[in-house]
This record gives sequence, structure tokens and C-alpha cells, in this order.
Amino acid sequence: MKARILAAVTLTAAVVVVNPGVATAAPPPGACGRTEPASPVVTELPWAQRTLDAQAVRRHGTGAGVVVAVIDSGVDSDHPQLRQPGKVQRGQDFFLVGDLPGSFDCVSHGTGVAGIIAAAPTPGVGFAGLAPDATILPVRVSETDTTDGAAQAIDPEVLARGIWYAADHGADVINLSVAGGLDNHYVRDAIRHAVNRDVVVVAAAGNAQEGPVPGGPAYPAGYDGVLGVGAVDMAGNRLPSSQIGPQVDLVAPGGGVLSTMRAGGHGYRDGTSFAAPFVSATAALVRSKWPELSAEEVTRRILATATPAPGGRGSAAYGAGMVNPYRALTDGLSTEEPAALPPVRRPVPDPGEMRLAAWWEGSTADARLVAILTVATAVLGALAAIVLVRGRRTRWRPRRAVLPPAEPVRDDLPDEMFLVPPPPAES
Repeated sequence: MKARILAAVTLTAAVVVVNPGVATAAPPPGACGRTEPASPVVTELPWAQRTLDAQAVRRHGTGAGVVVAVIDSGVDSDHPQLRQPGKVQRGQDFFLVGDLPGSFDCVSHGTGVAGIIAAAPTPGVGFAGLAPDATILPVRVSETDTTDGAAQAIDPEVLARGIWYAADHGADVINLSVAGGLDNHYVRDAIRHAVNRDVVVVAAAGNAQEGPVPGGPAYPAGYDGVLGVGAVDMAGNRLPSSQIGPQVDLVAPGGGVLSTMRAGGHGYRDGTSFAAPFVSATAALVRSKWPELSAEEVTRRILATATPAPGGRGSAAYGAGMVNPYRALTDGLSTEEPAALPPVRRPVPDPGEMRLAAWWEGSTADARLVAILTVATAVLGALAAIVLVRGRRTRWRPRRAVLPPAEPVRDDLPDEMFLVPPPPAES
């Protein structure tokens, strides 16, 4: 096995908003480059939030009390929608040397993921997180070059350390917006540790699909106990780059979705990296409403309440379908097995009919034609015999219908009824 896992963190062109006068997170000196350019604020509700009915979802749950670890490029804790006290924890940086926090982000990838999960509703801003009261634990394991958008390989030991750290520091849900085609025992062991600690692990399915033929598995989405997430566009169709394969458990919005950017901005993003946090947020909502549920039970509820997708349930491209946080929070599911159906009583077949049916099925077309002609000849012969007998009886004369006798005219009426009265006498 090779010892590298490629991260699905390819940055796309983003429209960014910068709020003047807002202080940005303070990374180590020289850690981050220049700030992204400014752009107007988006005030409308984004399509992904409309599709998932985020406003109705918030009436049933907000993710309060749940910690979601974002193992990524860090999280800008000074973003206006993420800087509420306690929303973004200090976290840990495993990418740079030294005891540094994970609460800064040079490339906006992790900040975008965290915003989809837990960005606070803000007046005048259409975007908000799906679980706005969840807490973010930022774990920094990568940094992508923002000049050319190239993906950067993640050291598997660094990624594994980040997963171990999150599982041991209170994470209820782990979001991994990374994907690659190489299995690695460090990461596999870390995932197993998190699953054993009853953590819901969500991972991107990957953005390397070429054509309609399913490829091999992608990791860490392909590991046991991990919810693998593919990406769909506004029409509900799979993004061409969203990978097809056994790692896809369900899909979520991932084409042109709006999210938070570093330095107080917002931007449109594409890919399974930004579909995964919609599922992580749904897991946070379910864990907040039913804290007694295990991670496996949370996963089963999310899959059972998914909306059917074009590929059909269980397809390699769409998995169980589109994540549906509203149904995940409101559907009443039963853990009981369906009631047994009564036994079917089958009629006892008639031996004669069975022999006849067997002969009919095994006979040739000529034999069947002979049988049909034989039966028809017999029927016509019987009819001819009846006609011959009746014709001889009547000497071939047509028979006339016999009418019933007419009713006799009544002659018993009194004669007075037929007398004409005399004219009146003249005076």
C-alpha cells in the first residue's frame, strides 16, 4: 500500500464578500497570504438551503450541544457568522510545527465547510448553517495553494493524528472533506478508533470521476462505519466530477453552494467537499434531538429518511438518495420487524388438468391445430345432427308461431248503456 491519501480540497473560483472593519483570525505571522477581493453580500436564501428547507428544519432542531470536528484547512473563527462565543473552539493545528490552534484558515476550505454546518443566522445575509447552534472543533491538517487551486497531498500520519485528536476531544461528529484512492493503515486505524468511540464519521466521496463507469473505492469514505457523500446540482443530478462507487452512501447539494470564506466573506463552491458538511450538520441535528442514539443508529436514520434520487435507492451514484434533514428530525421510525404475512393457501391441482396442460405446453403447433380442428368438427357435427332431426320431424317446412286465442267479446253489458235519451219536450 502506498502511504499517501490525496485530499479532495481542490479550490474552485469563489465570489467573496469582505465586511469592512471586521478583524480576521490571527494566524502565525506569514502563515497566510493576501486577503480575497470583496464582492456584494448575497441576501437571498441559497438554493441548497431552500432545497433542504433549512428554515423549517430550525423549528425542530438547531444542533445545540453537539460538537462537530472539521478536519480540514482550519476554520476562520473571526468570521462574523462563526465568531459567537463558544461556536468555534481553539482546536489544534497538526500541519505546522508547534502548539498552534486550528481556528485560523489561509485558504477558506475548512471555513466553508464549518459555515455550511454551523454559521449563525445574520440579518441581511441569506446564508446560514444547517445546524447553527452546533459547536465546531477545528483540526488543521492541510493547506492548499490558493494561486492555482491545485490539490495538495495530505500526509496520512497527519490526517490520522487529526482524527485521533477529534475522537478523543469530545467530537460527536467528524467531517472529512478529503478523498483519495489509496488505502492507508494509519488513517484506517484512526477511523476505526473514532467509530469505536461512537462518533458519526462523514466523508466526501471524491471529485475525480471520469465518465459514467464506476471507479474503485475512495478513502476515507470507503472505510467501514463512514458515511460517504456524493454531490448533486440544483436539479438534483450528480455532478460530473462526483465519484461513483461503493463509497457513496447518499448525496447532498454540492454544485454552486454558498458558504463562508475567510476574512468575513462568502463564496460559491463546488464538489463533494461541500456536500459532506450538509450530512454532518444533519447528524448534529439528530444527535442533538436524540442524544441517546448511537452513531450507528444516527447513520441508519439519516439513510432511512433520504429522499429518493434519480439513480434509485442503493445506486452507485446516489446511494440512498438526497439527505433530508427535515425528515431525519420528524419521521417516526420503527425498530420492529414487519409483521409476518399469513401463509398462502394454494389450491390442490387437478391431475387431469395438469396432464392436459402439460400436453398442451409440450405439443407442437401442428398438434395444437389438429386438436382445435377436432374439437370444432365435433361441435359442428353435433349441431348438424340436431338440425337434421328437427328437419325430418317437420318435413323441412318452416314452423309457424302459434298465437294464443283471442279474448271473446263481452256481451253481458246492460242494454241501458246503449239507449239514446229522447229529446226534451217543447213547452
